[in-house]
Amino acid sequence: MPKKPLLIDPNQIDLTHVVADLEEIRRHNRQRFEMEQLTAICLEDTQNFLCVGYKDIGPDDFWTRGHFPGMPLMPGVIMCEAAAQLASYFSKRHQLMEGIIGFGGLEDVRFRGVVRPGDRFVIACKMLKVRRTIMTCEFQCFVRGDLVCEGIIKGVALPVEELSTGTGGAA
Repeated sequence: MPKKPLLIDPNQIDLTHVVADLEEIRRHNRQRFEMEQLTAICLEDTQNFLCVGYKDIGPDDFWTRGHFPGMPLMPGVIMCEAAAQLASYFSKRHQLMEGIIGFGGLEDVRFRGVVRPGDRFVIACKMLKVRRTIMTCEFQCFVRGDLVCEGIIKGVALPVEELSTGTGGAA
């Protein structure tokens, strides 16, 4: 099967051109503390529904001590979380969806490399379909220009009122 084309050539991304820093990201995403998986946004292409951001992986990220002791590797689920946060940021920033966006699903996810402390984890996300309550995005993640993770992510609008009052059903 032929390789899928890259959403963007990682060597053409200007990582020094920050269009949204951590404070701007916080205006649109609700994750805080250990769950913040974005450092900056460096590209927002509203014509092509493409966004690029990154996370600088530090030696004290919450997973480094236990995954794995003496050989810290970023868990795949955290890679997917970073991609989800980038998609959420873009859709909230450009008012494509309302409310809080939660995971709706993952498809065709492949892990193709490792991410370690000291790496800059670059994420590209392209909106494929956006509706009022659901979005579908393709994502690709890179370290030093190499593809390390890719897939399709779905986001869904969460029932904020039910979740904040505790009246929602258990999942």
